[in-house]
Amino acid sequence: MANKDHKLYEDVLGLICGSILVSLGLVLLSENSLLSPGTAGLAMALDALLPFNFGQLFFVINIPFYYLSWRQMGWAFTLKTFISVSLVALLTQTIPLVVQFNHISVVFSSAVGGVLIGLGVLAMFRHKSSLGGIGILAFYLQNKYGLSAGKFQMVADITIVFSSYFLTDLRGLLFSILAAFLLNLVIAVNHKEGRYIVT
Repeated sequence: MANKDHKLYEDVLGLICGSILVSLGLVLLSENSLLSPGTAGLAMALDALLPFNFGQLFFVINIPFYYLSWRQMGWAFTLKTFISVSLVALLTQTIPLVVQFNHISVVFSSAVGGVLIGLGVLAMFRHKSSLGGIGILAFYLQNKYGLSAGKFQMVADITIVFSSYFLTDLRGLLFSILAAFLLNLVIAVNHKEGRYIVT
């Protein structure tokens, strides 16, 4: 059956819900100093080194990818991705102000955080958006060459997590890898070639 475009209000709701899920997942990971995959992980790493917060870094890091997005995926996808990235940058800084966690198990942070981010990214994919960065490249490769977005992003994300080893200990690294695996497992299982393809 051919896919039909979502209505405007469906896209708006989908991007908001996806951004909330991703932001909650990122906050859960950060509570135990775990690293997120993708450009979010890079922003988390730089957050520990530079005098800027995660939201600012995440927003800026994604700027170069909008050109590739516009050239390869079109202006509508790029605009939706810009909105998603902006919402996540804002929400990740806002959630800790209204929700306080006294104690969260590292296992819970890793497992639930990874799944929440995966579900959020999946919602964005299904509304022809992404979290920017590697997500743009993964989405493009799936649409252009049939390469699984989930599998490609899994490899890229684990590479980024490993490269950030100097910011955490072995325990943190292992649970960060678990989060990356669960995140991308959610995407790989639910986002198949031929579904919600950008045209």
